[in-house]
Amino acid sequence: MTATDRGTAPGRARLAEYTTFRIGGDCPELHRCPDAESLLRCVNALRERGVRGYRVVGQGSNLLVADAGLPHPVLRFYDEKVRFERKGDFVRVEGSTPLDAFAAAALERGWGDLSFCSGIPGTVGGAIAGNAGAFGRQIGDLVRSVRLLGLEGDTYRADGERLHFEYRDSRLRRSGEIVLEADLFLPEQDPEEPRRERERILQYRRERHPDWRTTACAGSVFRNVEPGSAVRRRQSAGWFLEQAGMKGAHSGRAKVYERHANIIVAEPGCRAEDVLTLMRRMERAVYDRFEIELQREIRLMGLFETGSREEQQD
Repeated sequence: MTATDRGTAPGRARLAEYTTFRIGGDCPELHRCPDAESLLRCVNALRERGVRGYRVVGQGSNLLVADAGLPHPVLRFYDEKVRFERKGDFVRVEGSTPLDAFAAAALERGWGDLSFCSGIPGTVGGAIAGNAGAFGRQIGDLVRSVRLLGLEGDTYRADGERLHFEYRDSRLRRSGEIVLEADLFLPEQDPEEPRRERERILQYRRERHPDWRTTACAGSVFRNVEPGSAVRRRQSAGWFLEQAGMKGAHSGRAKVYERHANIIVAEPGCRAEDVLTLMRRMERAVYDRFEIELQREIRLMGLFETGSREEQQD
């Protein structure tokens, strides 16, 4: 397998190697784009070839790629390096930067409090698109502005308020725009308490969550349940799933994690169809017990054998 960041046409790539689920078929070509400028060069080169249908992925977390793979080129906008620049009370960070590594680097320097991002896989750009967060906090509250890649290959800046952040959501999840870089409000502060909070959070995750670096998984499958007619306040989707008897449930080689009912782990030989079938079973179990429709946090990419039109999203 070959890959490039200069827009030439490499060979086929197995996408399972580029997702934390370690599942997914092939794509016709894969381009590694470690920073915004290499991503823009690649997009321009593809457009010069007449290619409009490409897909951009980051670290591949919160993502389920179909067994059949994708018919489009895939641009991997990810780099293990932490790329940022401080400007007053704000930090400008590349969208390809790993979120957890950036949180650690900012805390080490006493810049703001990103402790709630500790242990969350994915890139800064992906986190902003999905308004990632934990323990009552969310990254959208810190976003001053972003530089975006539009659907036509153009770039432009947008204020954070124009991204319409909601719980685990923003306009970017539907628009197809890509976060090239972001300015986050991270004023200097005493780092001791945020550092201690980071350690507490990492310990909490070690005790309750599988390590996505060594275990094939994609984090939370469903969003927590928003207040409404069924519940008075936001409640953990994991609680509803556990009450519905889903801990340890399995379909094929996909299994609900025994310590957390809102996480699916993919055992060796697992197919994307196994995961999707189990996701549907989890949805039905909660609806049958509580008449609550869970909202998926995992994004589907590609054509699934058993998928409806609604589920063929990128």
